[in-house]
Amino acid sequence: MINRLTIIFGLIITTFTYAQENNSFTLQEAIDYALENNRAALNASHDIDAAYKQKWETTATGLPQLNAAVDYQDFIKQQVQVFPSSAFGGPEGEYSAVAFGLKQNINASATLSQLIFDGSYLVGLQSAKVFLEISKNAKIKTDLEVRKSVINAYGNVLLVEESATILEKNRAALEKNLMELTKIYENGLEEEESVEQLKITLSGVESALSNTNRLKKVAYQMLNINLGLPIDTPTILADNLESLTARQIDLNFLGRPFEVENTIDYQIAANDKTSKELLVKFEKSKALPTVSSFLSGGYVSYSDNFDFLDTNQKYYGYGVFGLNIKIPIFSSGMRSASTQRAMINLEKAKNDLTETQQRLNLQIETAKSDYQFAIEDYENKKQNLNLAERIEQKNQTKFFEGIASSFELRQAQIQLYTAQQEFLQAMLDVINNKAALETISNTINN
Repeated sequence: MINRLTIIFGLIITTFTYAQENNSFTLQEAIDYALENNRAALNASHDIDAAYKQKWETTATGLPQLNAAVDYQDFIKQQVQVFPSSAFGGPEGEYSAVAFGLKQNINASATLSQLIFDGSYLVGLQSAKVFLEISKNAKIKTDLEVRKSVINAYGNVLLVEESATILEKNRAALEKNLMELTKIYENGLEEEESVEQLKITLSGVESALSNTNRLKKVAYQMLNINLGLPIDTPTILADNLESLTARQIDLNFLGRPFEVENTIDYQIAANDKTSKELLVKFEKSKALPTVSSFLSGGYVSYSDNFDFLDTNQKYYGYGVFGLNIKIPIFSSGMRSASTQRAMINLEKAKNDLTETQQRLNLQIETAKSDYQFAIEDYENKKQNLNLAERIEQKNQTKFFEGIASSFELRQAQIQLYTAQQEFLQAMLDVINNKAALETISNTINN
């Protein structure tokens, strides 16, 4: 018994450890995981499954339909028919009331029906295919947005992690400087203002670090939501911000041609135009005749008592074949108005498609410009950071040598801290702007 419990406990620990290890993601692993587990992505997949079912549902309406029915009637009070008694040899002027038929009856039947021609059915088949295509494009659109959201959330986590690390280093350096400066001040070799200036700088760094640590929790929670994980799941990021940024810098990507027709937004607008064209066909099809046929047969039995289950009960069979033809003749202009309204909506869809094409051209050019600027700004901020580090180091040396004032040191430190944050933001901008260009141009799927 003890050995069995030990084995079970060991399996639980192993499973728990494995689950924890599985929460470590590179950016690509995070994207792949989100595309399978993000709730919006899952719902988009369900929409495709539903579209397949709807396509078959539409197709099945034109295939043979077989239905069965069992009707049972028990006349609690039978209806009678009144006729002159003289018709059967009775006296003139008198009437007789007679109940025809038996008190109970049962009718079991089956009907086979088949649609032969219906213009709206043919249009419906085309519409089902378009609806399926719309669902597939909606899935692609959702996946692109999920991918971009994961990249943004992943980058934000890296940003706050790197920011917290830098702020902790800055705080440690300031605390060391403050301790040394305080000793110098206590020996009467430095002014109190210099100590106070350093305390102000340290206080600002501590406040920024405290806020960054709070933002860190929110950033992880946002990433978990995008991944489709419980909000407080411990998650580990395997990439770091600088190496990830380096992989996202691709000048050749800017030079490639971006076809608007390949974008998912254009394809969705084209789907809308196609659906409006089918709607025009559907309205026109209402003026065509509808032809269907049916074959029905069954058995009926009559009795004064419920003895239909007796083996000697008499049942009477019957069968019938029929053809239904429905020909629209006059609708007081209703069909014409419906067709004209559908044609108006089609013109609107054509205008929307043109507008979408122009808008996407502008968005692609804007995204390309933003991405190129992000790369250039990254290089600029990297150089600025190197300069700011050298300036701060020189001012710190000068300050402790008595050449520079505490105010000059503080200005150099603030300039360094600003350059650090701008460099981190520049790296994140490279990642996010490339993701935005990939999303709008749909280059991931083309």
